[in-house]
Amino acid sequence: MPDLPNILVSDFDGTMTRNDFYRLVVQRFLSPEDLSPWNEYRNGKITHFRALQQIFRHIRRPESDVLDLLRDMQVDPRIPQSLDALRQAGWDVVIASAGCDWYVQRILAGLAVNMTVHSNPGEYGENGPLKMREPIDSPFYCPETGIDKAGIVRYHLRQGRTVAYAGDGYTDVDAAMLVADERRFARADLAETLKERNVPFRSFTIWSEIADALIEKKEKP
Repeated sequence: MPDLPNILVSDFDGTMTRNDFYRLVVQRFLSPEDLSPWNEYRNGKITHFRALQQIFRHIRRPESDVLDLLRDMQVDPRIPQSLDALRQAGWDVVIASAGCDWYVQRILAGLAVNMTVHSNPGEYGENGPLKMREPIDSPFYCPETGIDKAGIVRYHLRQGRTVAYAGDGYTDVDAAMLVADERRFARADLAETLKERNVPFRSFTIWSEIADALIEKKEKP
């Protein structure tokens, strides 16, 4: 039986892109009153998934406005080349996102890349809103975030694969803690949390730097 490829499990918003969809939506389309679900989440009253779901329901803009916003997420333009290089070096890449598949897939289509994506399904009406649904049919479904990022990492570890993880947020902490120090990549809130816990990690600015680091390690004698 051939060896299974290594796996890089990667967050999407703020990891493969410079900016989060949620934060851009808040800045451009919503009022302070629309954000009350987020305060409920931070106070432990509702889940992360429910907070995003309810906030996204307040987006009432033509789809063209939201598609313009996707461009401003600033996806790393080197992703296609980095994916090719990773695969040649024995790495597959899986996206684990607590955001919405509706925008993730559109951004990936713009890059002309095909990737395995575990995220929350949804659709956008002509003038809104963005309706995000729970991925109840996913083997990695969890009520808190919709997608269990740590569960995805555990699944690949149980297969005996070498697993790396990359993320930028609080929902990435549990997943990032499961991988070896040299294969834990973090920025922003995830990096700050790991620093507070004295957990080693490798910092990055754009996603393609992660690919470069993994390939460089693979090529060392």
